[in-house]
Amino acid sequence: MHLSAHISSSAEQLHAAVQTNDAAKTLLLPAKPNGQGAAINGGELLLLALATCFCNDLYREAAKRGLALTAVRVECTGEFGAAGEAGRHFQYRAHVEAGAPAADIEALLRHTDQVAEVHNTLRQGLAVTLTW
Repeated sequence: MHLSAHISSSAEQLHAAVQTNDAAKTLLLPAKPNGQGAAINGGELLLLALATCFCNDLYREAAKRGLALTAVRVECTGEFGAAGEAGRHFQYRAHVEAGAPAADIEALLRHTDQVAEVHNTLRQGLAVTLTW
């Protein structure tokens, strides 16, 4: 699976898109009031990526277990300091509603935490390389 993300910004216009293999999708992101960049910062989007990954993976893993989820809520938090500093204190919590015993839901949460790809990528660390 090949993924990509693109953003372009100029004169109060912002265009953001993501793609997995051949499936491209456009995202609506607000531009900064001065038109220079996005009003949403990368840290917020990183936390949203963690929340989205865990939410989607909960549904995927629940289906494998024959569990029908009726609602999922995921909240991610973290901190960023001065410019150039890495983020820290990343945490997340999830709430799942399903017609299943609490023990089954807890097992689903624990298992999904182990297989969530974005989480595992950050946990292992990765190289991010600028090319031109």
